[in-house]
Amino acid sequence: MSITIPILKQISKIQLSPGSLVTIPDVTWLEFESILEELGDNRTSRIAYSNRNLEIMVPLPEHEIPRDLLSDIVKILLKFVKKRYQPFGSTTFKKEGIAGVEPDACFYIQNYQRMIGRKRLQSDDPPPDLAIETDVTSNTIEAYQAIQVPELWIYDSGKLTIFVLTENGYINSEISSIFPNIPLLEIIPQTIEKSWQVGSLQALEEFERLLTTF
Repeated sequence: MSITIPILKQISKIQLSPGSLVTIPDVTWLEFESILEELGDNRTSRIAYSNRNLEIMVPLPEHEIPRDLLSDIVKILLKFVKKRYQPFGSTTFKKEGIAGVEPDACFYIQNYQRMIGRKRLQSDDPPPDLAIETDVTSNTIEAYQAIQVPELWIYDSGKLTIFVLTENGYINSEISSIFPNIPLLEIIPQTIEKSWQVGSLQALEEFERLLTTF
C-alpha cells in the first residue's frame, strides 16, 4: 500500500500499518531534518530521502527474520575471513542537503577502529563499508549511492542482490568485494530459506560449516 502526501504536517501522527509506504514529495533538507526529529529514534519505520523525495516505510513482520539472520550471517563471514568490524545497526546516514537513509543493518570494516565507541555520527565520518536492506523503496539505491556506501546487499523475495559502488555508480555484481571467494548469491538465500524450516540457530550453524568447504 502506497500513499503520496502533498503537504507536510504532523508526520508522526500518521498511522502506518506494516507494509505501508508513505511518499512525501518536494521536501527540503531542513524539512527532512525536522521530520527526522519529529519521528524520533524509537520507531519501527525506516526512511529514505533523495532528490527531495522522502519515503517512510514500515517493514512487514516477515522481513524481521531475514534482516536479523543477514546480520548474523555477515558476522560469521567476517569471522571466517578474519576481518574485524564494528556494526552500526539502523543508524541514519546522511549526505548534507542531498540524501538520507536507514539500513536494516550495516558494518564498518575498513574504518572499524575509527568507529569504535562512537555514539553519534560526526560530519566527517566515512560511510559504512556494507549496508543491508530487506525492504526497498524507490529512493533506497539512489540514497546509498549519494552517501557512497561501497557495497549494498538487498534481500527480497528469496533473492540476494549485491550492488558494488564504482566511479559511475552502483553495478549489480555476482561477487562481493568484501567476500570475493564465497558464492553468496547461492548460499545466503539457501540459509535464509532453511531458517524457516529448522530455525535460525541451526541454519546459521549449517552455514558456518558450509563455509569451511570453500
